[in-house]
Amino acid sequence: MRQQFFATCPRGLEAVLAQELATLGAQDTQPADAGVAFQGDFVSAMRANLESRIASRILWQVGTGAYRTEQHLYDAARDLPWSRWMRVEQTFRVETGANRCPLKSLDFVTLRVKDALCDQFRDKTGRRPSVDTREPDIRIYVFLTESTYFFYLDTSGDALFKRGLRVEAGQAPLKKNLAAGILKLAGWEPGVPLLDPFCGTGTFLVEAAEQSLGRPPGAGRPFGFERLDGWDRSRWQEIRLEAETRSLPPGALPIWGFDLKGDAIAAARANLDAAGLVECVQLKQVNMLESSPPGPPGLIVTNLPYGVRMGEQAALAELYPRLGDALKQRYAGWTAYFFTADMQFPKLIRLKTSRRTPLHNGALECRLFEVKIVSGSNRRPAM
Repeated sequence: MRQQFFATCPRGLEAVLAQELATLGAQDTQPADAGVAFQGDFVSAMRANLESRIASRILWQVGTGAYRTEQHLYDAARDLPWSRWMRVEQTFRVETGANRCPLKSLDFVTLRVKDALCDQFRDKTGRRPSVDTREPDIRIYVFLTESTYFFYLDTSGDALFKRGLRVEAGQAPLKKNLAAGILKLAGWEPGVPLLDPFCGTGTFLVEAAEQSLGRPPGAGRPFGFERLDGWDRSRWQEIRLEAETRSLPPGALPIWGFDLKGDAIAAARANLDAAGLVECVQLKQVNMLESSPPGPPGLIVTNLPYGVRMGEQAALAELYPRLGDALKQRYAGWTAYFFTADMQFPKLIRLKTSRRTPLHNGALECRLFEVKIVSGSNRRPAM
């Protein structure tokens, strides 16, 4: 039976998420702000949870309609068959988001939806399920537009970028689904040489290695739909086995990580080792400004350091022109993708930027800058 779903993602990745979901069997994909609506049977949701590298959550739409007041939302929630999906012994949480909602308080909306669910269970069983805002069994999402409500059950549980143990997180780590989306926007595919010259804790490296080996990103973790009633357990086992049997054993890959700091290299190695990928990626403690290409031309993809304090900004203003010189002199033929919140970066590096893709790292507005490196021909004059 065809159902309606919504896959959330970091802003800027909607188009590549829609492409990914289509390859996983999703139908009628419709990119929207910070996500993609799609249709499919419940198997589609299970497969998307297991294999999507870009989605943050897969939400199952269980109700929609028009509203004007909080009472309309209470009545709509009260009419949904909650006991078909959950048991009174389970805990739950309601979260509400909105875009141009005319109601005064989203917190009050959340309370009314919670009351509707509890009142329905009380009438049917004489008992009310408990709310757990930290680790609920069931997560319910309410989204309101100017005149339409949407009720969703979360099929993911923990966010999908929480794929496993991250031994070393660093000061400002990229979420794994943002890293996957950036690699997709860069056009990287397994087998293409990849260098991260400011690799930090190695998020891009781990992501690229897992993709190269065909590992399903959700292998080894639980999902929210496993706590819902009525899902097909035998079909789920088939989906997991099918995906996991496509995985390749670890081996050397054309993926390299550089960093000036030894503790960053140690952290990247620890994360690769925890993922069973340490033999797949070559790490080197080296100053990118003094480095040589580790292999044939491919892609440079990196999350650039960017400063907040004045001293850091001054240091980066000195670093970026030197980085442009190093790339021009030694990395001709490579294409670089720089992810940064520093909007002065293109001016400072003084190389031609062929594409700028707006992205968000959490609430932080960023850009992914594409630079095609050509020896001696794409240097901008100093301003």
